[in-house]
Amino acid sequence: MFSFLKKTTQNIANILGSKKQEIKKDLLEEVLIESDVDYDLIEMLLEHLPENINRTQLEVGLDRFFRGESYYDKVRLEKIDTKPLVELIIGVNGAGKTTTIAKLAKRYKDDHKKVLLGAGDTFRAAAIDQLKLWSQKIGVELVSTQYGSDPSALAFDAITAGIARGMDHVIIDTAGRLHNQTNLKNELLKITKVCSKALNGAKYRKILVLDGTQGSSSINQARIFHEMLSVDGVIITKLDGTSKGGAILSIIYALKLPIIAIGVGEKAEDLIDFDEQKFIKEFLDSIFENK
Repeated sequence: MFSFLKKTTQNIANILGSKKQEIKKDLLEEVLIESDVDYDLIEMLLEHLPENINRTQLEVGLDRFFRGESYYDKVRLEKIDTKPLVELIIGVNGAGKTTTIAKLAKRYKDDHKKVLLGAGDTFRAAAIDQLKLWSQKIGVELVSTQYGSDPSALAFDAITAGIARGMDHVIIDTAGRLHNQTNLKNELLKITKVCSKALNGAKYRKILVLDGTQGSSSINQARIFHEMLSVDGVIITKLDGTSKGGAILSIIYALKLPIIAIGVGEKAEDLIDFDEQKFIKEFLDSIFENK
């Protein structure tokens, strides 16, 4: 298994010196803080744990945050059967949206699905060019328009083209939007309405891309996107390059949104499904001696 917590676990090893059979509560607190778990969440977790904590006790505590009160409270990505499945990719500049789109497109194409990309970041000529290059490299179709054109019109054209051409997936890029730019927020709301219109009200996905190197500081940004657009799921990028892997716990707990996948590099295949049990196991393995 690729270790998407590699730098986080290395950082934990530096703090601990050696793996433990039990860890003292104050030392665990330090580990969680250094892994960028939100402090309110740390307090809630530690409240129910003894002074000396073993692997099983911490595992139960972590598991509770993923599952809520019961297994049925667990956040899941809603299944959508609409064809084409439209995914609107949102997030601020620099989060890695365009590369994430390429990774999703390659994943779908490798699964023998027909994929069309929509170059909806019409505010940046470089973003259109970058998506064109990715579409050629991966071998998928692209709908694009001129720099400065209406992104809502591009979204409509991409979806109608996807329907007409019998596509399985339509993935639409959007401009990187700062949450304090009202005009850009309004533009994004307009795009979502146009997507619904093009699909005759059928469901589609709004996927938020977050930069993993920002850790828990990205939560407020994500919360604003979610309150505005009702995001369906999150993809976290650049997690291989940061020791802030604990922010995953904070994101899930604060937003109650499923993490769909993790970006672990720049190549088109560098996208792995997020598995909560593997995440918990890797985190615990970095602290405790093997059984």
